[in-house]
Amino acid sequence: MGGEAGSAAAVGSEGRVKSLGLVFEDERKGCYSSGETVAGHVLLEAAEPVSLRALRLEAHGRATAAWGPSAGAAASAALSEVEYLNVRLSLREPPAGESILLLQPGKHEFPFSFQLPSEPLVTSFTGKYGSIQYCVRAVLERPKVPDQSVKRELQVVSHIDVNTPALLTPVLKTQEKMVGCWIFTSGPVSLSAKIERKGYCNGEAIPIYAEIENCSSRLIVPKAAIFQTQTYLASGKIKTVRHMVANVRGNHIASGSTDIWNGKTLKIPPVTPSILDCCIIRVDYSLAVYIHIPGAKKLMLELPLVIGTIPYNGFGSRNSSIASQFSVDMSWLTLTLPEQPEAPPNYADVVSEEEFSRHVPPYPPPPDCEEEACCPVFACIQEFRFQPPPLYSEVDPHPSDVEDTQPVSFIL
Repeated sequence: MGGEAGSAAAVGSEGRVKSLGLVFEDERKGCYSSGETVAGHVLLEAAEPVSLRALRLEAHGRATAAWGPSAGAAASAALSEVEYLNVRLSLREPPAGESILLLQPGKHEFPFSFQLPSEPLVTSFTGKYGSIQYCVRAVLERPKVPDQSVKRELQVVSHIDVNTPALLTPVLKTQEKMVGCWIFTSGPVSLSAKIERKGYCNGEAIPIYAEIENCSSRLIVPKAAIFQTQTYLASGKIKTVRHMVANVRGNHIASGSTDIWNGKTLKIPPVTPSILDCCIIRVDYSLAVYIHIPGAKKLMLELPLVIGTIPYNGFGSRNSSIASQFSVDMSWLTLTLPEQPEAPPNYADVVSEEEFSRHVPPYPPPPDCEEEACCPVFACIQEFRFQPPPLYSEVDPHPSDVEDTQPVSFIL
């Protein structure tokens, strides 16, 4: 890396800058959020001694909504701006009392670091009538020549947690439409649609529950689609852009028939998350379930939708999610270790009567004796063979009358 001198008095020209670049510390980081630190380096390569007044870093972020006057209209152009980020850092300055700094030929590296505001920042976005953009720019001020600069775009995201109670609420709507007009009506078409929650994230599949009843005389087709609505506000005027981002189609429903969607899925493609906290640009989403009716206006239900950034975790809050993760990880213990041990089945219940009869001895049972010694040995073996196994218990159900207190020793 080349050295620096305090003055450029001995230099007759301003020198030539071979390259000027800007790199972030973590180039793999896709986006930044409020309160995070942005760090990196400004790279400068000089082919010969370069004189400069200053090297500074600027970071800007603003929302802009603008459009020109309509063709043939007397209305003037509309413009509105909102600033979210304004940072200015000095990376290199001349020494005190000097106005020029001299950089020697070679490669120079100037680190920088700044923190984004803790206040919520709006998600980066570019649309038809406006944009929300953030950028970092390095500016090289030089005497007698125009300033040189290099700029990098900074992607910012305002996180939306779909696990909040407001976004976990199911959405349900019902509507009915009479097909035809006046005395030429052909019957009603009714539609009910529901989604399990209001908040979803990119890549998720939305299960749609719907019931369509066709009491008209026409063949109808149910459909569903996700719509994005962009709203721009500038100089007191409003512009709206709406377009479809995903759709799915159902089967034809004949007259007098009913069709039910029991979780028909519609996957969310990669789209910009909902932008709800900017005063001049807003991005909303909705799930529309509608019916195409030949010769009549479509019957449509629009269910509000919020595209977030923090995925659904299956529980109502983060705290319950953390607790539930522990219980899920340990659930295998409850499956393998029952709370109370069960006794084995009775042997008589397991062995059939046929099998039992085949093993019964052909001779008559021995006579009753007052003492166990008078019974034949084989009879005792047969009697023992068909005894049920002992009960599974820590307590002996048939304790002996005399307690055995003799010590037991083990010889190794």
